[in-house]
Amino acid sequence: MQRLLLPLCLALAACSEMPELKAPPPPAGPAPVILPLTDLVAAMPAPGAVIPTDPSNLSARAAALRARAAGLRAQGFSSPALPATPATDPTP
Repeated sequence: MQRLLLPLCLALAACSEMPELKAPPPPAGPAPVILPLTDLVAAMPAPGAVIPTDPSNLSARAAALRARAAGLRAQGFSSPALPATPATDPTP
């Protein structure tokens, strides 16, 4: 009985009609520009290079993360596996 089940299901599936599928609409906007790989590699920073960022934005993000961590600690969400780190400001 089990030997006939798979061929029977396949035969029934083959008898059904395929639905009509429309092509997806074209994406809005201009087509992307394809650049040579050598140009892309030349524009990349060297491995290990420090990418300059806006220090005021970085300090604000660090302060927001410290405040969020303090709020989570106040609610009892602390990780005993990780040691507490002192709040340091990376900007001179």
